[in-house]
Amino acid sequence: MATHLDNQRATVLDRQPAKLAPPPMYQVILLNDDYTPMEFVVAVLQRIFGKSEEEASRIMLKVHHEGRAVCGVYSRDIAATRVEMVRQMAQARQHPLQCVMEPAPEA
Repeated sequence: MATHLDNQRATVLDRQPAKLAPPPMYQVILLNDDYTPMEFVVAVLQRIFGKSEEEASRIMLKVHHEGRAVCGVYSRDIAATRVEMVRQMAQARQHPLQCVMEPAPEA
């Protein structure tokens, strides 16, 4: 049995180095409402986002005066988890505090 290898051609491809981009980042944002106590917002910022009391108070005041404030910037899964943690903590204490995530602006 004869095998014909004459028609087969070898193809050589240059390997390109893999370019890994960092994952897209998301901002976690607290939204103002007229019913959630300021002390609760500070507690949320400390427990869920690991903020100091001073930084949590500053962010809470920004939410109060401007209607919203960024609590942190995270990868998608972490941001979604933090949003859900805020929702659960607020719901457990019957506060209407809202938290959302948005794509972070490119730096």
